[in-house]
Amino acid sequence: MDTLISAGIVLALLLGFLGLGVWVFASLGLVAFCALFFLHGMDPMRIGTIAASIVARYAASWELSAIPMFIWMGEIIFRTDISARLFRGLSPFVDYIPGRLLHTNVLGCTLFAAVSGSSPATTATVGRITTGELARRGYDPAITLGSLAGAGSLGLLIPPSIVMIVYGILAGQSVSRLFAAGVVPGLMIAGLYSGYIALRAWKDPTLVPQDRPRHGPAEFGRALVDLVPLMALMVIVLGSIYSGIATPSEAAAVGVVAAIAVTALTGQFSLQLMRQTLMGALRTSAMVSSILIAAALMSTTMGYLHIPADVAAAIAGLELPPWALLIVLSLFYLGLGFFLDGNSIVVMSLPIALPLALQAGFDPIWFGIYLVLMIEMAQVTPPVGFNLFVLQGISGRPIGEVARAAFPFFLLMLLGVLLLALFPGIALWLPDLLYG
Repeated sequence: MDTLISAGIVLALLLGFLGLGVWVFASLGLVAFCALFFLHGMDPMRIGTIAASIVARYAASWELSAIPMFIWMGEIIFRTDISARLFRGLSPFVDYIPGRLLHTNVLGCTLFAAVSGSSPATTATVGRITTGELARRGYDPAITLGSLAGAGSLGLLIPPSIVMIVYGILAGQSVSRLFAAGVVPGLMIAGLYSGYIALRAWKDPTLVPQDRPRHGPAEFGRALVDLVPLMALMVIVLGSIYSGIATPSEAAAVGVVAAIAVTALTGQFSLQLMRQTLMGALRTSAMVSSILIAAALMSTTMGYLHIPADVAAAIAGLELPPWALLIVLSLFYLGLGFFLDGNSIVVMSLPIALPLALQAGFDPIWFGIYLVLMIEMAQVTPPVGFNLFVLQGISGRPIGEVARAAFPFFLLMLLGVLLLALFPGIALWLPDLLYG
């Protein structure tokens, strides 16, 4: 009962601070301090010592250094014409599939996710290119926005993924294995999206314009040339990781150098560009790192209050079968997704959820992919769905309309989670093949 009261107080404090509009990292830090001081009776100096040790530990984390590097690489791609080349390169190849250029949203986000590691960055970059172009050509705005909202979330699942790095650090799992585990599920979700778009366009031809341009061999050749820069970055980053040549952190640094080289070869390099990308990466990295550190302090606080251990013991006492536990955890994560961003969900829930999952017999690598899929759904659920706000800013349409357009793709993500639960090999086959 004491644990339940403590958990209720902590939850009420957190919702209270977030409801007042306090920044997420500040809310987490304030709740941790209040809980340790008032509920545990800890001396403020001792709390400060704990916080300092957490900051020092994360500042010295080699794996954490990959986050700002991947963010910087995404900023470089975002601020150059590499992303525009992506749309031009994909267009001739999808014009002969039902749904036509709507598939550029899915394929573009899939390819861009493989070099950015960020869902909002993927949604914003591809969305700025395709929304205006598809609207000008007469494509249905609802399915355009919905496919962007869903496919943009692939930035969390398809490696390199910042959320996977955070999970790997906190769960003590190999980031390289997590990256490999995300490839097949990411392609599966992308396939579900494209299949849905093709089916909708086949049943309702008015969703796409009826005039179909002809593409000659020269246009296909130019399209392949336009795809070269992004494909080269994918091969360099992911190839160096899966071949064992570089760790994820080293591959991130190599990716930044390669992205700078591409901008130089395409004649876009400038000191102004480097300054803009550095400042953008600095702001985003500071946000992610501050949330991560504050949430680590929050996790430590939960441990001092014995909340994760007691909750895990209580749920274990119910003797739920694995499938029932998975349903409970899914409802839990869907609830968190209404209010928190992906990184916060991982670092706040892991002390409770991971022991339960391991006790039920779930593989920690598989559970990481499942968790990322649940976070993807949080990206398209109001009131704090980041992808929805990104698309609202790009399109100028009301948030409710964007959320309704994204709902079918939310259901497709649920189908993806079901398939992952029924067939765990979807996530575990590739890492087992590559790393044994």
